[in-house]
Amino acid sequence: MTTLPAAGGTRRRTIICGRLRLHRTEGQILALVSLNQDTPSHEKHARCKIPQGSHTVYAVNGDRYTGEWLDNLKHGKGTQVWKRTGAIYSGDWKFGKRDGYGSYSVPDPVTKEYKRVYTGWWKNDKKCGYGMTFYPGGEHYEGEWSGGQRSGWGRMYYQDGSIYEGQWLQDQPGGLGMLRLPNENRYEGNWKDGKKHGPGKFFYLDKGQLFEGIWAADIPKCGILIDFGRDEAPAPTQYPIPKIELADPDGVLAEAQAMFDDSQDE
Repeated sequence: MTTLPAAGGTRRRTIICGRLRLHRTEGQILALVSLNQDTPSHEKHARCKIPQGSHTVYAVNGDRYTGEWLDNLKHGKGTQVWKRTGAIYSGDWKFGKRDGYGSYSVPDPVTKEYKRVYTGWWKNDKKCGYGMTFYPGGEHYEGEWSGGQRSGWGRMYYQDGSIYEGQWLQDQPGGLGMLRLPNENRYEGNWKDGKKHGPGKFFYLDKGQLFEGIWAADIPKCGILIDFGRDEAPAPTQYPIPKIELADPDGVLAEAQAMFDDSQDE
């Protein structure tokens, strides 16, 4: 390690760290630059330790981190700026990775103004816990994350005005959930791999009808269609759906009961 005078009489200390040189002025590390071939070998192999506390460090590729350090790792509160993309993360760090609460933003390619991409909780450098993500085109998601993917409960606002609220699995609707369309029609039921799958109900409120049945990969396989709120529907069907009733419900029930009893006696 060498100490050199800086401009204005300020003492500047240069710390050699492998192939990096750290210039430190008045207690703050200002820059890291690559060493050249002429650097003495004993300096190249000197061990560097970034002092514990808050410092600004510039990487050789131009990235900048301002914040707390521990054992040569970003640890605590800090802000990272990536030079190539202009992206900024500001929040909690743990042993060199984003961990805790923080916000990630990127500059707009046209206006250059920063737009928030994600605000919420992180773990091991990935979104984990509750957070909000803003997508291009105005879509956004608020809810739970795991391993960088939407997982758990969440609400997604789509560009066409649709809203999905319910369970997520591996970044797609999975489990119980409701999809509300811009015309207020909605589906309530089970989802798998982002598609309607399993028992569910589809409310055609514009026509005053309700379909209840079983879906497979977004396709209704079987079920019943009945009138539902037909009098209040803005565009009801021309004729109501006739009721389908058993001619002899008591007899059918008795026959079914008898068949059940016989099966139990066998």
